[in-house]
Amino acid sequence: MPYVTSIERLAKEEGRQEGRQEGRLALLLSLLRRRWGPLTDGLEERISALPFEQLEDLAEALFGFTSLADVKAWLSAQR
Repeated sequence: MPYVTSIERLAKEEGRQEGRQEGRLALLLSLLRRRWGPLTDGLEERISALPFEQLEDLAEALFGFTSLADVKAWLSAQR
């Protein structure tokens, strides 16, 4: 079995975290587009800039939204 340093383990975990975040972001953007059509570049950029935990919160809040205005209001409240 090859020796794996703690730095290698940390890098591997960071890679997994980035992969999870990218996957969650892609799913969330896909759901938003499917429900309300194309997103403006500004809205997509704001969502893409969210940290992992806020992407999770937005995904859960999405069930209660009735329009993109709700998404924008939620994003404004996160600042």
